[in-house]
Amino acid sequence: MLPTVNRVLLGAVGLVLLAVGGAVLAVGLGASAPSWWLHDSPHDTLLSTAERTRWRGDAWWWPTVIAVLALLVLLTLWWLTAVLRRRRLGELLVDTGDGAGALLRGRALEGVLAAEAERLDGVAHAHVSLKGRREAPAARIRLVLEPHVDPATALDQLTGRALAHARDSAALAALPADVWMRGVRHKAERVS
Repeated sequence: MLPTVNRVLLGAVGLVLLAVGGAVLAVGLGASAPSWWLHDSPHDTLLSTAERTRWRGDAWWWPTVIAVLALLVLLTLWWLTAVLRRRRLGELLVDTGDGAGALLRGRALEGVLAAEAERLDGVAHAHVSLKGRREAPAARIRLVLEPHVDPATALDQLTGRALAHARDSAALAALPADVWMRGVRHKAERVS
């Protein structure tokens, strides 16, 4: 959901900034402005001296301005950290036994784990993503099951085969997994 909100918010802010900036530029270059616009001519200022100093003497003005700006800065920092935070594990630290260790790409293990899960009986599609730390990864697995398969059986096969192979091959002490299952959706067909 966050990528959708991110795109919609960035698109709305971009459109508003483009519209206002384009209108100010057009009026500054000599285009005629509507009667309700902030300024009318290229030599007009956006805010007059009276508008800029109207609430300067009121006790509530500066604390309100500072609070709104601080809130805006905090929201911007929250948004920036949400955008820059990595959703997936980039690499895993594999113990090679010689004390040096090796790095395994997270997407490689995700692909192998998904392929092995799809080979299980009754699994139509599998999607795997790794999260957590390099030393202690966790898997999030989404399975699409065929109508004939029992979910408990599919879960037992997944944990006994695919997750066990991934844990053993990466020399991990544990590989916790959240498994989400749903049935495959078939399109209705007309029978004549």
